[in-house]
Parts: sequence; structure tokens; C-alpha cells
Amino acid sequence: MKKNTLKYSFTFVFLFFLIACSTKKNTFLSRTSHSVGTKYNILYNGGIGLDKGLQSIQANNQDNFWKLLPIEKMQFDENFSEGEKAKNPDFERAETKATKAIQKHSMNIGGRERNSQIDEAYLMLGKARYYDQRFIPAVEAFNYILYKYPNSSNIYTAKIWREKTNMRLGNDAIALKNIKLLLKNTDLDKQTFADANALLAEAFLNIEEKDSAVAKLRIAEQFTKKNEERARYRFILGQMYQEQGKRDSAIYFYDGVIDLNRKADRKYMMHAYAKKAQMYDYEKDNDTIFLKTFNKLVKDRENRPYYDVLFYEMGVFYDKKKDQENALKFYNKSLGRKSKDPYLMASAYRNIGNMYFKNTNYTMAAKYYDSTLVKLDSKTREYAFIEKNRKNLDNVIKYEAVAKRNDSIIKVFNMPPTEKKVYFENYIAELKKKDEAKRLVEEKEKERLANIDLNSRAEVSGSGAVNPQSLGQQLDSDGIGMPMGSNDNASTFYFYNPTTVAYGKLQFKKMWGSRTLGSYWRLAGIKDANNAAMNDTITNQDSNNVLKDTVVAEKYTVAFYVKQLPTSQPAIDSIGIERNFAYYQLGLIYKEKFKEYSLASDKLEQLLRNNPEEKLVLPSMYNLYKIYQITNPQKAEAIKAEISSKYPNSRYAQILNNKEDDPNSSPDKEYQKWYKLFQEEKFDEVLANIDNLINQYSGDDIVSKYELLKANTLGKVNGLEAYKKGLENVADNYPNSEEGKNAREILEKQVPALERLNFTTADNKSWKILYAVPNNDTKTLKQIEEAIRVFLLVENFERLTTSFDKYNQSESFVIIHGLKSEAYAKDVAGVLREDKKYKIAHPAVIISTDNYKVVQIKKNLEAYLTPKTP
Repeated sequence: MKKNTLKYSFTFVFLFFLIACSTKKNTFLSRTSHSVGTKYNILYNGGIGLDKGLQSIQANNQDNFWKLLPIEKMQFDENFSEGEKAKNPDFERAETKATKAIQKHSMNIGGRERNSQIDEAYLMLGKARYYDQRFIPAVEAFNYILYKYPNSSNIYTAKIWREKTNMRLGNDAIALKNIKLLLKNTDLDKQTFADANALLAEAFLNIEEKDSAVAKLRIAEQFTKKNEERARYRFILGQMYQEQGKRDSAIYFYDGVIDLNRKADRKYMMHAYAKKAQMYDYEKDNDTIFLKTFNKLVKDRENRPYYDVLFYEMGVFYDKKKDQENALKFYNKSLGRKSKDPYLMASAYRNIGNMYFKNTNYTMAAKYYDSTLVKLDSKTREYAFIEKNRKNLDNVIKYEAVAKRNDSIIKVFNMPPTEKKVYFENYIAELKKKDEAKRLVEEKEKERLANIDLNSRAEVSGSGAVNPQSLGQQLDSDGIGMPMGSNDNASTFYFYNPTTVAYGKLQFKKMWGSRTLGSYWRLAGIKDANNAAMNDTITNQDSNNVLKDTVVAEKYTVAFYVKQLPTSQPAIDSIGIERNFAYYQLGLIYKEKFKEYSLASDKLEQLLRNNPEEKLVLPSMYNLYKIYQITNPQKAEAIKAEISSKYPNSRYAQILNNKEDDPNSSPDKEYQKWYKLFQEEKFDEVLANIDNLINQYSGDDIVSKYELLKANTLGKVNGLEAYKKGLENVADNYPNSEEGKNAREILEKQVPALERLNFTTADNKSWKILYAVPNNDTKTLKQIEEAIRVFLLVENFERLTTSFDKYNQSESFVIIHGLKSEAYAKDVAGVLREDKKYKIAHPAVIISTDNYKVVQIKKNLEAYLTPKTP
């Protein structure tokens, strides 16, 4: 009987659960079981995945406090693809769970959903897709809630999430319209009302309506119940007011962030202090209060993760106060924190580079600018600006080194012998101090290393037994024992331990001496031989050290430096010319490239005091006039008067006095005239005037064009070597101009290929007959041209042509073109030489077209005519 009762009980229980699990029965039991299972099983696990995914995104996405923070904390990669799978497995899990809840537990009976958790499932589904950047499927999920569950408690939340997704799709106008309709509903709770206004603010920011964004964000800040959001909204409001130049309003909201203290993420509080520091008024605000505030922040242990920000702002404070020592100290402290903010590190490197630049330490400035470029985004304008300045620094470093070196040489050269001796003796005394300090540092380093070795041996007992406490440990750079690894059994073996091995080697040397590898090493004779060899080695080393000391000691003698000075006046004059050119280039670079007018005027003023060559005087004075127009109008007028009185007929005087009214007299028009003569191959005329033109326009940007024209003309007249030297002159002296860059490119890419050109003996289908005629022998020239003209009229079956080509300053070529073989060329040359109608006695040169190109490029006709040795 009991068995039957138990049997029927199991049947009843099975039927009960079957009815309860049915999604087709609208019963209290079915609704309750599916609702509870959905909420506390499937959606619970999906929620865990969603929260975990959010945490991972927040950990990977660092806010950039240098720019306006986005109102929504989450940041996305804009290059997403709708067809991709979920990039984050946690969001994929949340989506899977939400889908499972909908598929397994939806109770759509009579057109109405009976499971109260399905709208939650769709909301989770939409959020998972949203955070996974699959925005179109996310919109579909939110829309399903709005259409199918109009009475859901999540209806307003779904509307807000739908509009957030619309904004991600670029539909800001639709989002604005729908959120405004939502705000007309008076049933919204405070948090939903805050979220809606925050969303409106973000949409207004997207369409560049910042005033409206500020108004809506202020409402969101007032109504939100989440302190994290309140801190973020206040910080963004502070940033927006700071951008608008409303300092008091910005400080009010930054103070509001600070007042939240531990109620929100501490990063907002620290960066609020940093933003207030950036708005510090160095004329009106109290320095004592500023320093006291930041010192208090630094002492707080909770703020240690933000020391990079605090130290940087302290560095900026001292930098603005012209206290370079403290500024450098705090910038380096900030860099030492290894900040995760690349722009913070870039800014610190940039500011230190600027400090070194202002102190004319250009080598160090260049190094810090290099570090700045590593940390900066290469797509920004700031990167392009610093990169340009960094390239300009190469020339500054070069010319500053030339100026400093040559100034020093000229100064010492002009000293009387007694002063010269005292000067070098003082230098040698300083050199000895530096060398001694260096020697002491090296000795201390050796002593430190020796102490490390002693500390390692202290681990070993005096009887030679190994201290068990030291086994399995190695020494780091500070002599502190560090664990070698988890394999303790292996590490206790003698030869696995560097300390015990080192000690064993020392003990061996004490007992047996230094022995070579070989048989019978324990014999006394072998030991004596080894010791003798070791003594010889030591003796040789000592003798080498003595010789080395003797050689090095020469640098401590006055004669060593005196013999390096130039001995002739032409040599010192050449050094002075080089120095003056360096000063001129520095003045132009500081003026044009860096806008450092003080440095530029100093260099140009010094140049004029150095009694420079005439061609640099007027350009220097004119550039000083342009600088002083900006910095000192009185000095500008004085220089204008000096140029007008001393050089009344110069082009600069005409410019300053507005007398250069003829548009045809402009530098560009003048250059075009000479370039046309170059194209017409009037090279002699160009070369006769080009140096005067360069001197006349010295100091103008157009002078680099004339220098390049000169290089091209010299190349046409004197060949490849002259062309190469001319290009090197342009590239070296005008590196920042377009002409200088073009010259450098030609030198690197085209000139090497031209230098490799040589005469060829290969078969050629194009040949020429040329007659080399002196430029001053017009009689011979006319005779040859007339004879060729007659020949072409009578016997020109091959349709030959003729031309007159310049070769160099002394010779030109009369050429017959179009000959298809060497044999035919020789026949034509023979006819022109022997036929009485032509009678050209002048020697003819038969040359292929390829070899003619080589002759014209390298100007080496003599080499072509030289008989080839077999």
C-alpha cells in the first residue's frame, strides 16, 4: 500500500512541475515560477556578465582630462563593424542570457506578456549590444520594449537608452526631439529626469550648442542621485566655463567637485585641483595659499596615485615664477612617477625643453623635444609644431657651436702671450679638478662593487661551510637577496648559486694561485710558471699604465693647446667669416622660425659689432629694423635713419622710404628675368651678374633661389663637380628653404646616379658628329655652320638636323644629329672634310648619343678623345 502511495505521489509532483513550467498556461503558478527563475537565475547571471564587462571597459578607458570630458563615461572605438562578433565575452554572455530568458521563459498568451521579467531581459539585451558597439540591434531591442510593453516600469529607461543609441548612430536631431517629448511627462523620478537632461546636454554638445548644453547639464547635476555622476557633471561644467573664460564660475564647479571628496572617484578631485592651478592668477592670487594647498595634497597618502599631476602643476607654478631650479625639480618628479597620461609626460618634457632653449642649451632642448614627440599624438597640430621646431634646432645647434668655438679661438688668438698662458693655466686647473672628481666617482663605484662582493661572501661562514640561509638566492643591483624562483630543490645545488661559486673561486686562488687549464696542475713547477706568467702580465700592465699616464699628462701642458691655435692672419680671418655667417643665420632662425626676437636681436647686434663683411651689414640692419618694429619702435626708427643716411642708394633704403614703387623692380620679377636668360643658355651673362645679385638681395628669402640658379648655371658650364659643390652650398647655407631642401634631395638621389655614368662601347643606334669651336673664333664657327647647311640642303637623305650647344666658357659645339650608325657618321664626316664644296678642315668627333650625354654632364671630352689602352 505504501509503495502505491509513493508511486502516485511522484506522479502528482511531476504533473505539478509540468504545469508550473508551461509557458502556455496563464496560471499564478506558471507566472510565478517563470518570473522567479528568469530574475534570480538567468538575468542574475547575465547581470553579472554585464557588470563585469562594464568594469573591464572602464578600466581600459582612461579619461583625458586635458580635453572636455564626454558626459557619458563610456568611450568607444569609432571603427566598429556591425557584422563583428562580440569583442567582449562578458557582454556576449549577458546577451546570451537575455536571449535565453526571452526564448525559454516568455509567456506571450493572448497577445500579452505574462512574465514580468521579459522587459528586463530586453533591456539587458539592448545594453549588452550597446556596449558591444552593435547599435542597430540595440535600437531594435529598446524599440521592442516601447512597442510591446507600454506599461513596463522600464519604459522611460528604455526611451533614454534608445536615444543614447540614436546619438551613437549620429541621429542627434531625433534624440533631441524624443527626449524633449519625454521631459514633458511629469511622472519621471529624479534620477530618470537627471539622465534625460544629461542626454540632452550631450546631444547639444554634439551639435555645438554649448550654452544649451550647460543649462541642461546643470539640471542633471542638481537632480542626479549618484555622486559619481554629480562629480563628473560638475567637472565638465567647470571645463566648459573655463573654455568660455568665465573663471569664477569654473572655480565654483571645481570647488563643488572637491567638496564631494571621498563620495566620488578621487581622480575628479585631483584634476579639479589641477584645473584650478591652471587658472591661477600670478599677479593677484596668493602664492602662500597655493603652495600650502598643494603641499597638503602631497602629504596625503591617498593622493599618491596622482603625484604625477600634482608635481607637474607645481612645476608649472615655479616655471611661471621664473624659478627654474624648482620647476625642473618638480617636472622631473612628475616624470619619475611614470604617469599613464602620455600628454602629461609630453607636456613635462616640452616645458623642460623650453627651459633649456631659453637658456641657450640647445642640445639638451633637442633631446627633451625628441622625448616630447615620442609621447605626443602624431596627428595633432602641436606635434607638427614641435617637430618643425625640433628640425630647426639642428641648425641652431650647428651654428651655435660654430659661433662659440670660433669666438673662443679668436679671443684667445688676440690675447698677449702672458694672458694666453694664464688663460690656459686656468683651464688646465679646472680640467684637473674635473678629472679628479671623475676619478673619485669611479673609485667610489669600484668600492661599492667590492662591498657588494664582500656582502655576498659574508653569507658564507669562516670555515668554508655554506650558510644555508643564502642558498637559492641571487643578489640584485643593491646587494639585496632576491628569490631565484619556485624551484627550491634545484637552486640549492652548489653550482646553481653564484655566491658559493664566487667564494669557491677565491678560495682556489688563495690555495693554488692562478693556474692554466692542463694536466698535473697541482705540481709546484706548474704553479711557479703560472705565477711568473702572472707577474709578467702585471708588469706589462703597469708599464702600459705608465705610458698611458705620460700621454694623458700632455693635456695638462700649455704648449698642448697653444700649438692647436691658428698661426696666420688669413686662417683667423677665415674663422671670423665663418663665425659671422653663423651669427647671421642664428639671427634669421630666431626671428623667422622661433619668433624669439630678443635672441635674434642679440645675435644680429653682436654680428654688427664683429665688423662683418659688407654683404652681411645691410641685411643684418634691415632684419634688426623689422625686429625692433615689434619690440622697440624707437630703435627701429634709429636703424631706419642710419640705413637711409649711410646707404641712401641701397635697395633697403628704397624699401624703408617707400621708393620702390615699380612692380617690375621687385625681387621676384628680377629673378624671373635672370632665370629666362638661363633658359636661353646665356650662361656667361648669368655668371657675370649672379654674385652681385646674391649680395644685393642678401638677407631676403629669394637669395636661396639665386644660389640655386648659380649652381645650375655652373653645372651647365663647368660640369658635374661644379654642380655638386653649388648644390652643397645651397643645401648647407639655406637648409630651411625650399631650394635648400631640393638641393639636398638632388644630392642624395640624383647626383650619385650621375656620378656613376661612364662611357659605353655598346651598340648604339643614335650618333652625332660634333665640331668643338672656341667661343671667340666666330670665323671658324660661321664656316662650319655654312658648310653643314649646304650639305643638309644637297645630300640630307637621312633627314639629319643640326644645333649649336654650349660646352663650357671657352668652347661650344656645332653638332649634326640623327646619324643611325657609327660607320655612316664617319662617312658623312669624311665627305664634309674632303669634298671641295664643304672643305671642313676642323677635326670632327664621332660620338654616340649616350656618350655625348656623359660629355655634357661631366665636361670630359678630353677623356673621351684619349686613346684607349688595350
